[in-house]
Amino acid sequence: MNRPLKPLEPALAALRAQALYRTRRLFDGPQQVRQTVAGHEVLSFCSNDYLGLAADPRLSAALQEGARRYGVGSGAAHLIVGHRRAHQELEDALAAFVGRPRALLFATGYLANLSTIAALAERGEWIFADRLVHASLIDGVRLSGAQWRRYPHCDAQALTRLLAERDAVPLIVTDGVFSMDGDLAPLPELVPVARAAGARLLVDDAHGLGTIGPEGRGTLAHFGLGLAEVPILIGTLGKAFGTFGAFVAGEEALIETLIQGARGYIYTTAPPPALAHATLTALKLAQDEPWRRAQLAARVAEFRAGAAQLGLPISEEASTPIQPLSIGSAAHALDWSRRLEARGLLVAAIRPPTVPRGTARLRIAFSAAHTAADVARLLDGLAAVARETART
Repeated sequence: MNRPLKPLEPALAALRAQALYRTRRLFDGPQQVRQTVAGHEVLSFCSNDYLGLAADPRLSAALQEGARRYGVGSGAAHLIVGHRRAHQELEDALAAFVGRPRALLFATGYLANLSTIAALAERGEWIFADRLVHASLIDGVRLSGAQWRRYPHCDAQALTRLLAERDAVPLIVTDGVFSMDGDLAPLPELVPVARAAGARLLVDDAHGLGTIGPEGRGTLAHFGLGLAEVPILIGTLGKAFGTFGAFVAGEEALIETLIQGARGYIYTTAPPPALAHATLTALKLAQDEPWRRAQLAARVAEFRAGAAQLGLPISEEASTPIQPLSIGSAAHALDWSRRLEARGLLVAAIRPPTVPRGTARLRIAFSAAHTAADVARLLDGLAAVARETART
């Protein structure tokens, strides 16, 4: 006797009741700080386009040139007929940018994290991950089949104690800049811990590359760390660099190991070569135009100073373009977001399971394309919402 399918509607209703239901907005036009949604213009503080490159006409021109040269699709996986000269040139440029012998392109950062961890860890081994790492790193650990533990956020001493109880630890995994908290991993403290355990340290620097460190070379450069200290670096191209895709960078043996065994690289179509061609231009612009990082840092500093004057609950640790504003409950975070949107300000409400229960927040993300007037308008809006919600 066949069992009836479990109905889906009750679970959806439960999400709505808990203010955890997710919806999509339909935007018109390119990605930029001023967006049009449902016919209304909003000033957006949601995007990871930290350097304001996503809609740069030079990237559009480079993409068009790449399409003329290579067509649109790659046709197959890299290991069949999909690996084009643009891919190789971009891998070489990325390796040089982060100071490593090799880099390997992946279709997305999610896929890079899943594939790398699964290729380097085996069943029976232990992996340790910061409690607040990105979901893709967690899923990579699960996919590997390894046993794993989360150590308290940014707590190298707690990690040391946990490692003392285990043998055969292939990986310690952390974000460089934490995507929902905006703080930096304590990499100088984690490096000796990993070395003592004989573990490779894997850093996903999706939100650090392009935004911090000398010439925007990321969290590792910010701390003065190299290949010897952090052998596995993962970065994305769809954030500060304004295009799409991801890469893993490291020693020759690491990249060859991934080419031979990373299922998310072997069994998927290569990214469009035209996109790789455009990303070469983005990488050059990010290096040649340091004013973008300077302007981004200025906007963050202006916001933090204004928020402190207003008494808003901002993080003391976050000095990056990601500025979380602690709200608490999912319902209240969603209410703040909706009130801000009514004022023409788009700020994302981040709720469980993306963040732990009880820690819902507004995730305010800045871009080099924001102006000082934009920051002042955001602060005015936050102050108004704070007064309104205090009365309710």
